[in-house]
Amino acid sequence: MKKIPTEKDKEKDASLSDTSVEKEISLLINNIEGLDEYRLPQRAYQIVRLSIRDLILRPGTTILEREMAEVLQMSRTPVREALVRLETEGMVRLVPRRGFIVKPIETEDLEQIYEIVETLDGLAVSLATEKVGELEIGELERLIEQQEQALEQKNLKQWAILDDEFHHLIIDYARNKRLRAVIDTHSDQLYRARLLTVDDRPLPFHSIVEHKAIVACMKAKDGNAASVLMQSHRNRARNEILGVVENLIQN
Repeated sequence: MKKIPTEKDKEKDASLSDTSVEKEISLLINNIEGLDEYRLPQRAYQIVRLSIRDLILRPGTTILEREMAEVLQMSRTPVREALVRLETEGMVRLVPRRGFIVKPIETEDLEQIYEIVETLDGLAVSLATEKVGELEIGELERLIEQQEQALEQKNLKQWAILDDEFHHLIIDYARNKRLRAVIDTHSDQLYRARLLTVDDRPLPFHSIVEHKAIVACMKAKDGNAASVLMQSHRNRARNEILGVVENLIQN
């Protein structure tokens, strides 16, 4: 079982000088669409944010502006702007004379995020149910099929990516920009927690059953039932993930 870094562990953690981390960040950059259209601070922000979300930069990793600027092939100014923004979002913290450190996943923080997201995801699926047609339902069913294939292949990282896409697609179908903005504020932390704990949780067959039930309610145009199922789905996932995170911290 993996261990979530403690404060002492952070002092010993490797920084970006690890070549494997540089390679993973380079691969990530190649997979981000439209990156060249961003201004440098936004480009740096997206790359570092996704590197933290995808656990390329794991909890406890030290991020030095100079090293990150070299990896991203830009000056330190946009990198610093990106890191300051990520600090306000709770993804990193500044340690004087050391640099920025990727914050650990904390149970209290996760509990508060899930309290918000459970309610808002329920609202999103209710709104989406009123607006979706056969095409959108087909897209959700396609994602569920791909999740089943990922589980058959024991590819849990791919399953987590598809799970994230399933929930984001429903939020897209709600067609409410303000709702999307609020949920997006917290989605990275949830994805990071799912990815960190996925190997230590039971295989998520139950999640696929719940996804199918949610889509069935959407197809039947029963927004209230879809909302109840979505909130129950998120609540079960919260309890499961928090249990693993607590064990990781204790061990």
